[in-house]
Amino acid sequence: MSRMENQMEGQSGGEGAAGNLKESAAQVGENIRNIGSQVRDQATQQYDQLREQAGEYYEQGRQRAMEMEQNLEQYVQEKPIQALLMAAGVGLLLGILWKRS
Repeated sequence: MSRMENQMEGQSGGEGAAGNLKESAAQVGENIRNIGSQVRDQATQQYDQLREQAGEYYEQGRQRAMEMEQNLEQYVQEKPIQALLMAAGVGLLLGILWKRS
């Protein structure tokens, strides 16, 4: 009978080890899911910050372009002949460069 008891104890010990292994695997899986969730949250936060910053840069660039356009319009209205001569000069220069290519 003692031999049978030893076999039974060996089986229950093996089942305990398997149970511990399953529990450890479940904990590791849970830890991996938690880490993945944290990484996703961080990535989302970084994306939102970059998106907001890009929007601010876009708005600043847009405002600068509008200011430059207004300044150019004002310059053309104040000095139309000079503006026309400058435009003709730029056109001539671009034509020469284009012809060389």
